[in-house]
Amino acid sequence: MIVTIFYIILTLLYPASGYTSNISVKMNDQVENTEIITLGAGCFWCVEAIFERVEGVTDVKSGYSGGNIPDPTYREVTSGRTGHAEVVQVTYDPAVLPFARLLEIFFMTHDPTTLNRQGADVGTQYRSAIFYHTDGQKRVAEEVKAMLDGSDIWDDPIVTEVTPFLGFYEAEDYHQEYFRNNPNQGYCRMVIAPKVEKFEKAFENYLRK
Repeated sequence: MIVTIFYIILTLLYPASGYTSNISVKMNDQVENTEIITLGAGCFWCVEAIFERVEGVTDVKSGYSGGNIPDPTYREVTSGRTGHAEVVQVTYDPAVLPFARLLEIFFMTHDPTTLNRQGADVGTQYRSAIFYHTDGQKRVAEEVKAMLDGSDIWDDPIVTEVTPFLGFYEAEDYHQEYFRNNPNQGYCRMVIAPKVEKFEKAFENYLRK
């Protein structure tokens, strides 16, 4: 069911002629043609661990976005009083990873129907959000969200914010590549590792070669 729904989404958003021409961009043009999207889907350690495994993603940074306090610290953000969400800023090559496919991974690797919560992590800092950088990203995000809301994947409506990107504050160094650097830490073993394993099984064809 999920694969069928997203095949329909990709077909509608990327008609055969345009989609094929997009894929045919020369590989040596990848650096010049990368794009950036900023995503909130709960704890950024989890989201970073997912996207750094995806083919077509060239960089992932954990950080904070969506609030009005400059240069927030992790302690300030986790207090829930800054307005910021924990996010990852993903740099990707749309010739390898079309934006709609990136959103497929985003939506299917967290629960977009729980308001300000992912599992045991509760607060506005854990909200589901797409901070778009271009009008094209906004259009695709809104269309994908609407299509998914009309599907039967989830019982409850999607609460993911689709909102303009206003700024990104990179998180402290120890948060970067957290799962890679701390595989035996309790949260990594109990929460992130099972999530990554589930992702790798469900999205085997999307993994970095």
